[in-house]
Amino acid sequence: MPGGRLTQQDRQHIASGLTQGLRYAEIARQLGRPTSTVSREVIRNGGTDSYRADRAQFATGRRARRRGTAPPAEPPTARDAHGRDPGEVRGFAEQFAAMMVRTGVPRMAARVLARLFTADSGTLTAAELVRDLQVSPASVSKAIGYLEELEVVRRERDPRRRRERYVIDDDVWLRAWTTSARTHAMWAEAAQRGVEILDPATPAGARLNHMSRFFARLSEDMAGGPAEAVLDDALTLLAALVHTRPSLTAEELAAALGWTPDRVHHALHATAGPERLNRAQQAALGRLHADQRPSPENP
Repeated sequence: MPGGRLTQQDRQHIASGLTQGLRYAEIARQLGRPTSTVSREVIRNGGTDSYRADRAQFATGRRARRRGTAPPAEPPTARDAHGRDPGEVRGFAEQFAAMMVRTGVPRMAARVLARLFTADSGTLTAAELVRDLQVSPASVSKAIGYLEELEVVRRERDPRRRRERYVIDDDVWLRAWTTSARTHAMWAEAAQRGVEILDPATPAGARLNHMSRFFARLSEDMAGGPAEAVLDDALTLLAALVHTRPSLTAEELAAALGWTPDRVHHALHATAGPERLNRAQQAALGRLHADQRPSPENP
């Protein structure tokens, strides 16, 4: 396998692979290099969206001349505790962040969010984010503030170290969906007030009326979609409990219903509370077809 420094041809191959949308691991495999070599090369020279082979070659030569030595050969790739290539993980996080930037998320907020999502713990301190992203504390603070406004990140006090941790919860996207639905409702209400002032018969009033109806419908669709789906799952889950013993585990329920464990956990969360559970059980009777009914416990 090739080793040592990347050549001009290698860099052109990397640039071509990025243009084709290939992952770092695939580009590295084609070059016969560790994934970390490719990820570091791209990150060091502008990132996925700005990498250019000629510019990277020139910058590498300039760095080598400044140090007075040739760039060292890449060390063997160290795997993390789960056997993953850290370079590939970092590369995915960068590509994930680049995707969010293209959808309108500020770059630093996207990088922070991608880093939190790719951390197995789902939680990091400001110091860890500063170290991992190699940015200033102020940049991290501003990004966290933006993500908190979207309700996709929350702060949690670490009493042992007297510092705050930033956390991604499992229900983050449901909360973000709900926040977005509320935002669309606010747009609809504001536009409707404009219609009343400007008169819907005028061009400006008609434009605001169209806007109000659009956002009102969007808000209604978003508010109803996930909530109705979760409620439907909760009733189906309760029907399964009515037809069988109450001591089934989440995994046994998932297997009986043909669901994923996460789907079962979300449905269980929706039925939290004994009074709510008892009322919902009555409404759940008769919802299951024969294939979904778990086998009752033998007497």
